[in-house]
Amino acid sequence: MSNALSKAKGFKKSKSGTYLSMATTAFGAVGVAKQIKKARAEHDTLRLIDATVSAVAIVTGLAILYRELKRLGDDDVLLG
Repeated sequence: MSNALSKAKGFKKSKSGTYLSMATTAFGAVGVAKQIKKARAEHDTLRLIDATVSAVAIVTGLAILYRELKRLGDDDVLLG
């Protein structure tokens, strides 16, 4: 049972966990796209700036996760 628990704790540092994190982060882009579209339609500059900052945060998050995925390489926690 402790072996299964240690694998579950290591999921976030695994390739599968990283892919899942990338997917959920990318899914947040849908909400940001809607926010940008609504801000443009209402000519709301402050909301547009907020949505742009959120979009930059999503891109940065995806870049960090991609870098972590490259670093994992062959030493995947769940495979060993």
